[in-house]
Amino acid sequence: MEQFEKLNKSTSEELDKILGIPFKVLDKGFIRVVDYMGTDSSIVQAARVSYGVGTKQVSEDEKLIRYLLRNMHTSPFEMCEIKLHIKVPMDAWRQWIRHRTANVNEYSTRYSIAIDDSQQTLPGEWRFQAADNKQGSSGFVQEEEGKLLTKQEEEFHKHARDIYNSRIENGIAREQARKDLPLSTYTEAYWKIDLQNLLRFLKLRMDPHAQYEIRRYAEVIGEEILSKWCPLTWKAFKDYMFNSTSFSGIEMDVLKQIVSGTPEDLEKTADESGWLKKRKDGTLVRNRERLEFEEKISKLGITAPWNK
Repeated sequence: MEQFEKLNKSTSEELDKILGIPFKVLDKGFIRVVDYMGTDSSIVQAARVSYGVGTKQVSEDEKLIRYLLRNMHTSPFEMCEIKLHIKVPMDAWRQWIRHRTANVNEYSTRYSIAIDDSQQTLPGEWRFQAADNKQGSSGFVQEEEGKLLTKQEEEFHKHARDIYNSRIENGIAREQARKDLPLSTYTEAYWKIDLQNLLRFLKLRMDPHAQYEIRRYAEVIGEEILSKWCPLTWKAFKDYMFNSTSFSGIEMDVLKQIVSGTPEDLEKTADESGWLKKRKDGTLVRNRERLEFEEKISKLGITAPWNK
């Protein structure tokens, strides 16, 4: 009969310390770890099944995890799973649930009374719509205007809740009574996801371009939970996914020409890609790809020649 080595359940001492403890997010939201399976060692174990056990030194484990993530060998990260209990405003939850790579069970307002909490916006937290981004915000309104907006918000929340409560008291079905509750109303859910898909979630939702509210949840998951659960993976994630930049073929050509100092070739490449199309007044037409490239190279201390 074939002999197998004895297996020990892989656990994280640091994560066990915070198991079930809620981390506050926004004004009334929270995240807490309900359960988990696997750790960094589980990733290593899965990766090494191809060629045997090999070394088990922590330094070698870290090198392997970094190699896997750096080269996008992602299947070993699917061996780890985590289940979170979250309380989140419905507008942020709508974005969250778009990540269709998790198992979800949400609080039911057909079965239960809607949670009597809404996200409140402080006077200094009201943001302007971004001029160059249809789905983003930029800058904050003045304090006095913010006070008026906050007062209106409080009145609206109270009015909406009073209507909801009145419907419930008069025997209206919960599934119908809820229909006019604002998107600021908090909901709760259990959310279970494997580590690979969690990294993809964090890559998108921790990004500075993500909406502030969901970004705060993502930051708590990363900084307070993942860092304790799989610290080697968290470190590699920051190096190779979150703080890294990729370049397309066109961007690589333009970057090489900027570095080599060949303005004729640079202008030809950028012009053929449509980056340097001009208006009648000589200013450049807005080009999303060009602007994204400019943002990338600015992190390297390089200014695009057409902006000099």
